Amino acid sequence: MYLSFSDRKGSKAEQAVRCTTPFKISPVIISLGIVSMLTDISSESVAAVLPLYITGVLGLSMVAYGFLDGIHQGISAIVRIGAGWTADHGDRHKAIAVLGYGLSAVTRGWLLFATGFGAISAVIAVDRIGKGIRTAPRDAMITEVAQPDHLARSFGVHRMLDTVGATIGPLLAFSVLLLIPNGYHTIFVVSLAFGVLGLAVLGLLVPGRRQRVLEKYSVEKTAARAVPRTPSAWRELNNPKMRRLLLLAGMLGLVTIGDGFIYLVLQSRAAFAATWFPLLYVGTNVAYLMLAVPLGRVADRWGRMRIFVAGHGALLAAYLCAALPATGALFTIGALLLLGVFYAATDGVLAAMAGQFSPEASKASGIAAAQTVVAASRFFASVGFGTLWFMLGREHAIIVAALALAGALAASVVLARGLMEVAQSGPTTVDAA
Repeated sequence: MYLSFSDRKGSKAEQAVRCTTPFKISPVIISLGIVSMLTDISSESVAAVLPLYITGVLGLSMVAYGFLDGIHQGISAIVRIGAGWTADHGDRHKAIAVLGYGLSAVTRGWLLFATGFGAISAVIAVDRIGKGIRTAPRDAMITEVAQPDHLARSFGVHRMLDTVGATIGPLLAFSVLLLIPNGYHTIFVVSLAFGVLGLAVLGLLVPGRRQRVLEKYSVEKTAARAVPRTPSAWRELNNPKMRRLLLLAGMLGLVTIGDGFIYLVLQSRAAFAATWFPLLYVGTNVAYLMLAVPLGRVADRWGRMRIFVAGHGALLAAYLCAALPATGALFTIGALLLLGVFYAATDGVLAAMAGQFSPEASKASGIAAAQTVVAASRFFASVGFGTLWFMLGREHAIIVAALALAGALAASVVLARGLMEVAQSGPTTVDAA
């Protein structure tokens, strides 16, 4: 069986079959979601205090924070494609994912002893490299067991569980800071415990079977053994749809600044106590949690590319909420909710489209390619925005970012036009023999 990606939606009968296929979630996706939930409790409890820890406790400048946030956003780009290719080539997606999760867990302990700019940079870099290693193999495992007609929705279920952890993590950090002012090291210890627990669940609950086990025996059954499938060549990823998707994702990534910047703008404008800062992450993650599955379902039905582009429209609205001179809880809550809409409409949907446009034997490589482009572009976005903040001030910097995103959105509508139908209709089976 192999998949062909066509611009045609297929016959009405084929569309009816796709639309009426009942949705079933694989236990593998649930297990991977639990792993991501525990890992996100670990990582997001740290991420929720990192902007204040870097700028307040360590006393680093906004330019330094922009560089560190750029590392956080983009350093994983250097390993994503290599990890995806290795997982495809060796057909060992779980083993590569374990390596990535394990590497990130180790950094939680290292963070207890990191105090200077160099040490913090190294911790963030190694943690994000671990994320870069694990993400594409994990998403490839999801793609393998998900129903093609409900691919974005399946990713939505995984991202929902992932976001449960991303919501608990900042709440955990808030609780620690509420009980122990300046209790950053306590947060780091708790983060280490959850990181190790997530790694254990991955090793024990997620099956380690190979994703592409054997080719079918020939009709004549003359062979005594099956032959493993050879992964597709890199050139098979170089198709027009994938190239356009990568161009679009990279262009929008260049104008996507890190959440920490937006939260610092909101915090400095409203002037609330640092103890409450982690709750900003909670607001975004609650919105993401509520919308991940519904928007995945809408993307499968109405068009994944349409939802992906619309998600960046929500990001533009979040920029405007942060940029407006008015203050008050309404604008803060609005910015947080819009950021949640952005992530729910783009994160899993991008992975679903990248897997859809990739050959069967190279799904991890295709997903890694898309994630690499996004990570690399967001690195430059964070570094650039940190410099703009230093040069122009926070208000003018966020306005420049909003204008740049508006221009990129206008261009993306043109670029996405050729992918609208194919991203909606999904892969079509052309050979079931």
